[in-house]
Amino acid sequence: MQVIKAVPSVFTVGNLFIGILSIILAFQGQVEYAAIMVVIGMLLDGLDGRMARMLNAQSEFGKELDSLSDIISFGVAPAFIMYVVILQDYSYLGWIITAVFPICGALRLARFNVQEGAPGYFIGLPITAAGGILATLTLYIDSLHPLVLTAGMLGLSYLMVSNVHYPSFKKLGIPKFVYWISAILVLVILIVSMFYPTQVNKILFVPLAVYAFYGLKKNVRIFGKKKKVPGEIRNNY
Repeated sequence: MQVIKAVPSVFTVGNLFIGILSIILAFQGQVEYAAIMVVIGMLLDGLDGRMARMLNAQSEFGKELDSLSDIISFGVAPAFIMYVVILQDYSYLGWIITAVFPICGALRLARFNVQEGAPGYFIGLPITAAGGILATLTLYIDSLHPLVLTAGMLGLSYLMVSNVHYPSFKKLGIPKFVYWISAILVLVILIVSMFYPTQVNKILFVPLAVYAFYGLKKNVRIFGKKKKVPGEIRNNY
């Protein structure tokens, strides 16, 4: 029985291991593989929570271990990838910007662990999504100006500690449009895999960025409704 309850932690430790590998690969200059490691970590992070609920193995130990692993895999690793790609050219300013991302991620996780959130929503962009976006964003170094990438990194840092509401699909259910987008995305990946195999990793950036903008768009809509009907939507900020 104890072995079964340890299964989710195995996935969590696997996520941590993948995050460490990502950091090593980044400093070896293998940025694409480092970004892929972060994406694999996202999959493991999703599985550990589902396994915990399925096996009824949720625990405070697992919760703390998950947060610590997330800091490495989705805070430190993507920040180091960005440092290797462009920020090391900014000297001391690059050090500071590199540190800001995991610090905001840590603040986001600490708030998540101690503060009661809005039902069905995350408050602030989850570090898992922010890390995945940043890791895949670095793959666009040849087509985007370094200042755009840096601004994107700082923007993601802000969104993690912001009060923007992001839907938790595991509680709200998956909207129908997500199925359509997923089907289209799979088709695009298959086509790109056939003609441009080296570009596949960049496509992973698209759905993650859509999620980040979806939260912003939804938050603006909620804010608009609040102005029309004061008090209709309770302020959860």
